[in-house]
Amino acid sequence: MSDITRILDRVHQGEAQAPEELLPLVYEELRKLAAHRMAHELPGHTLQPTALVHEAWLRLGADAQPAWQNRGHFFAAAAEAMRRILIDRARKRLADKRGGGAMAVEFEAIEIPAPDTDENLLLVHEALEELAKVDPRKAELVKLRYFVGLTFEEAASALGVAVPTAKEWWAYARAWLRVEISRQTNVGPKKVTS
Repeated sequence: MSDITRILDRVHQGEAQAPEELLPLVYEELRKLAAHRMAHELPGHTLQPTALVHEAWLRLGADAQPAWQNRGHFFAAAAEAMRRILIDRARKRLADKRGGGAMAVEFEAIEIPAPDTDENLLLVHEALEELAKVDPRKAELVKLRYFVGLTFEEAASALGVAVPTAKEWWAYARAWLRVEISRQTNVGPKKVTS
């Protein structure tokens, strides 16, 4: 059992000091995930990995941490918090820039896990919301890979599935998202590379 899991157990048991001990242990890992995600942002973006981690930590409850089931549950929630922060920021930038209108994109430009524009990020987000209605587990895998940059091994561990299962889910989810994005943009489906 890792130190993180032990502290999460202590948080779950209501130990007041445990949340204060949790942040230093998870901070570097969260910062690496945030840095990976921020590396795919456009030049000139204003959010830095440290700020993303801090904002995600606040959204996770800061010192009033909920009862996390395990390490995977915690990092899945952190991935979701980071995803929502990035989506909110992309929406705000688009609203500020040109009223929030999305534009059609070529599918070759949408390479998971590296969105190149706010428009692409929002297209993927909207399609992902639809996938979550149909298959929440596959949508969670996409969040972990696309928004946090976890490897198949890390994402499979967080979801409690085998790596081959995660790879199968990933292939299905990418195809499903491609079709959904083509529906959103009224552009015929094209082959997605990578």
